[in-house]
Amino acid sequence: MDHPKKAARRSVAPKSQKTSPAPLAEDLLLEIGVEELPYQFVAPALATMKESSERLLKEQRLAFRAIRVLGSPRRLTMVVEGLAARQAAVMKETMGPPKAVAFDQAGQPTRAAIGFASTHGVPVQNLEVRRTSKGEYLFAVKHEEGRPTSSVLMDVLPDLVTGLAFPKSMKWNESGVRFARPIRWLLAIYGGAVLPFDVAGVTASNQTRGHRVVGGGKWIRVKDADAYSVLLERQGVIVDPQRRRHLIERQIDEICRETGFTLHEDEALLDQAVYSTELPTAVIGSFKEAYLDVPEEILITSMKEHQGFFSLRHRETGKLASHFIAVANNRVEDMSFIREGNERVLEARLADAKFFFDEDRKTRLSERVPKLSGVTFHQKLGTMAQKQKRLMHLAGFIATHLSSGHHDLPSICERAASLAKADLVTGIVGEFPELQGVMGGVYALSDGEPDEVARAIREQYLPKGIEGEIPRTLAGLVLALADRLDSIAAFFHVGIVPTGSEDPFALRRQATAVVRLILEANLQADLAVFVKEARRLVADGGFEESPDSASQGMSRIIEFILERVRHYCRVVHLLRDDIIEAVLAPVHDRLLDLVDLVCKMKALETMTGKPEFDALLIGFKRAHRLVEKERWTRESVDPALFQHAAESGLHRAVMKARTLIEESIDAGRYDRTLDALIELKPSIDGFFSAVMVNVEDQAIRRNRLSLLKEVDELFASFADFSQIVVQGS
Repeated sequence: MDHPKKAARRSVAPKSQKTSPAPLAEDLLLEIGVEELPYQFVAPALATMKESSERLLKEQRLAFRAIRVLGSPRRLTMVVEGLAARQAAVMKETMGPPKAVAFDQAGQPTRAAIGFASTHGVPVQNLEVRRTSKGEYLFAVKHEEGRPTSSVLMDVLPDLVTGLAFPKSMKWNESGVRFARPIRWLLAIYGGAVLPFDVAGVTASNQTRGHRVVGGGKWIRVKDADAYSVLLERQGVIVDPQRRRHLIERQIDEICRETGFTLHEDEALLDQAVYSTELPTAVIGSFKEAYLDVPEEILITSMKEHQGFFSLRHRETGKLASHFIAVANNRVEDMSFIREGNERVLEARLADAKFFFDEDRKTRLSERVPKLSGVTFHQKLGTMAQKQKRLMHLAGFIATHLSSGHHDLPSICERAASLAKADLVTGIVGEFPELQGVMGGVYALSDGEPDEVARAIREQYLPKGIEGEIPRTLAGLVLALADRLDSIAAFFHVGIVPTGSEDPFALRRQATAVVRLILEANLQADLAVFVKEARRLVADGGFEESPDSASQGMSRIIEFILERVRHYCRVVHLLRDDIIEAVLAPVHDRLLDLVDLVCKMKALETMTGKPEFDALLIGFKRAHRLVEKERWTRESVDPALFQHAAESGLHRAVMKARTLIEESIDAGRYDRTLDALIELKPSIDGFFSAVMVNVEDQAIRRNRLSLLKEVDELFASFADFSQIVVQGS
């Protein structure tokens, strides 16, 4: 018997053998049949299903061509096209003991080698000796054939199904499995054969169910993935969400063309129609014109939130029409019964809305303000009345700083803030919380408040995220900014700070709104001053302060907002991370003007594209490292100690650049600032080529370090250039 030492040195020619053609790839069809899912759950579940399947198949070494997901409220479906019939074979290599330990003096394998071979299921004579960086070691090389795909799928599909996560899940039988709604059937076919795996007591088969009404809920036997969609459609189910979307859009367009109305566009409502139906059929209905006396925001919201109806407008005037479009999950020869049923239900909803609106108008907003003392803002932060009082002071404070050319802005903002939350105790907002602010603006106008006040109240909750409109009025911007800053300052004050994915009071979204309000409205002011005032107002309220807030509350809030600035600049302006950090790193000690900071970032990123920038940065970083290593504090540079022309040349260049840079920074001409820094490159390069900093003469050494410190401070007056990465390095 050859021992491993000899086997490792010998090359054996492979035997000639006949190979059978690789088995053809087949399609996998998986359907999870459930009781009706909330429409909001369907699209995220399908996305998760696709991502999880892609990851799982790659982990299992199963090649595939593509994955498609389909779905409706009653089914989540995945089709894997071109799924290989077997796992890919794999060569597993494991390093064992050193050669010196594995063989005795006679070249025979020791117990270490024999045990290693046994552990890995490899004959000892098949072990290989390989040279590594540590020396010669034994290796066990094992060729593992792939398992048939059907066997692998039987093992992994149950975990795929139960691994789908939902905002809310439930248990419905003794299996203990959690899912969004009870699983009623499973369909799993690979290559025409059923994969009978089990989940929650339900065994997968080749059968699915059609539409509850149109198809009678009958069982349908499915042969393969190709036949699946066709068979379901015959039984009243359009399983592809994109087909349903196109069908709904086409039906709505046809109704609008026939009636002369135009659709009140709402993508979220269209998504609801797509994912709450299997056989969508659009039908137009109407309501009494008398309801048009109610503000259209109430009508639109009532139709959308309670019924999922689309609103319509008159094409010529743009005014709301007394008609709507409903998307039914059914199709019958006479749709009038469905239309009339929807009209009856909507009639009751609109009657309630009109009643609330009429009742609300009997009481002025200003008369509702005292009732805010009974509305809790947060158990640690008192009432909405207390928040509104802080908001009034903060809005006036911010307005004063922004009121150049708008002398009445502070009074407008203070009046708007004094009424801003009063609509929370109205009937309409109690019924439709999403109308808070909007109804405050409507009622303020009805009460005879100035238009600027009403519009500010209406706009106070804008924007609602990284997208969406911002307030169009300056008073609205001030009120929206004050509201967000107060909430952030208040929650940080009592120690309620977002951690990881936990952010129950949406403070990150509120900080994002602060960033958008300032940047997109081009509000140039020191944000730190506003944050400081917001913190003072909260502290004066007498709420118990957390230890962290007491010690570092200001810096924590500033850093929290700057993190949103980083995200905004990456996503919206597509700026490099190192550029963002270079500008933001020193801001804790400086004016926090977000508009100015982003201008600096853009100028700096433009500068990095110049061919001489990388060479300049290399010279700067050399100077920076020297003064940083020595922790050099600035001393006066003495020209009398210069020993080389390069020293005096750099000193003159720095003096000249300093004046130009200070003037250009004050003027906001950052292109000139950066051009002045680039002009220092020859002098910096000449200095390092001609002189050595660390010389024996300590006076000369200190003088040269001080000169480099001047260079470092000149760059630092604009940004922290040490954060910038030389591209390609």
